[in-house]
Amino acid sequence: MRQPRLASVIERRLLVNYRIDADAAIRLLPRPLRPHLVHGHGVGGICLLRLGHLRPVWAPTASGLRSENAAHRIAVEWDGPDGVQTGVYIPRRDTASRLNAWAGGRLFPGEHGRADFHVHETAGRIHVALATRDGDTRVSVTAEPADELRDSHLFADLAEASRFFQGGAKGFSPAAGGHRLDGIELRTDSWHMEACRLHTARSSYFDDPDRFPPGAATLDSALIMRNVPADWQPLPATAPGHSTPTAG
Repeated sequence: MRQPRLASVIERRLLVNYRIDADAAIRLLPRPLRPHLVHGHGVGGICLLRLGHLRPVWAPTASGLRSENAAHRIAVEWDGPDGVQTGVYIPRRDTASRLNAWAGGRLFPGEHGRADFHVHETAGRIHVALATRDGDTRVSVTAEPADELRDSHLFADLAEASRFFQGGAKGFSPAAGGHRLDGIELRTDSWHMEACRLHTARSSYFDDPDRFPPGAATLDSALIMRNVPADWQPLPATAPGHSTPTAG
């Protein structure tokens, strides 16, 4: 079955970014993906995403769904037919939506686990916490909007960070028992990111010493997108170690 292109509004996309050791990242990536390095560091993170009006592009806006979602990510690159391409590898996706969990990997790319979310947002503060139903992953983040990006060792300023993440709009995640990578691409004509200041950020994924030995994953920065219309384009699935991801 052909998977449809999806339309949505990104109501909130909070990116919590980590500097990660390149060797630690390599161990987590399927071929042909390799870490996309910035100043010698890998870039990992958590995407805490609230989507509104999610629907096939041909469906009316009023029929769209609203959901809280999370993705743990590692920035990657690979050799494509036209040179080096960039994107993200997503080892796990989770959602509060029963429908998203059922449809992910079926009606649209990306298998999702179920998670329970606790969210509190005001004009000056954002708190998102989640616990996955399988007990594997817990996340808690509190941040506030900021005028500029400060104290990041990955990015000199907000403009550099925004360019980096705009260039990594293709996401690939394991599916079918690890026998293929599902791909999807974020497309928008209204790309806009703002800086955030982190108060607290914890993730049992990045805090796991079996994945990341002490010092191999360090909090770096946070960014946010709000109220951005966006489409999601399915990409051809690829077999890890055998094929190269391609653009849709």
